[in-house]
Amino acid sequence: MSRVTCDLTVSLDGFVAGPNQRAEEPLGDGGELLHRWMFEDPEANAPEIEGILAAGAFIMGRNMFAGPGPSVWDKGWRGWWGEEPPYHAPVFVLTHHQHEPLEMEGGTSFHFVTDGIESALAQAREAAGDRDVAIAGGAQTARQFLSAGLMDELRLHIAPMILGGGERLLDGVGDVKLEQAEVRGTGLVTHVRYLVVR
Repeated sequence: MSRVTCDLTVSLDGFVAGPNQRAEEPLGDGGELLHRWMFEDPEANAPEIEGILAAGAFIMGRNMFAGPGPSVWDKGWRGWWGEEPPYHAPVFVLTHHQHEPLEMEGGTSFHFVTDGIESALAQAREAAGDRDVAIAGGAQTARQFLSAGLMDELRLHIAPMILGGGERLLDGVGDVKLEQAEVRGTGLVTHVRYLVVR
């Protein structure tokens, strides 16, 4: 059976997004700076970037697809990534709002799941075949999968910055046991791979 992985970039103080998340700044104040390592030094971080995109299917929360807020997004909204998102695989979006699937260029398709994380995981596993399923984010989605014991590997990319507030990753996940499997770093980030111990 395929593994369930999760890659998230966090600040030193444990935030995956800064304060004041809003449509214009979905990662909050300063949150974009978390991901400098991917864009300013992609060659040094190539194994981790490849690992993020290697999954056969992805799961993300509604806020990662459409930004913060409880209301349904504009009917013409097709995500933050343009017409060819980087996933190149099926993406299952957790939401309370019914929506027809979106077919994008390059093999990405967005499917909207209204009946919970177990349903999203079952659909993603079927779509992924023998490849991994990746929890793409955000923090609330990752917390749900960790708390439910449905994640096999957590890969944190720790940016050397302090956000001081925003969306914390691990608040309220309960008694989750992690075993460090690998650590690697570059000038802009420390990559730590943890196995989730059951």
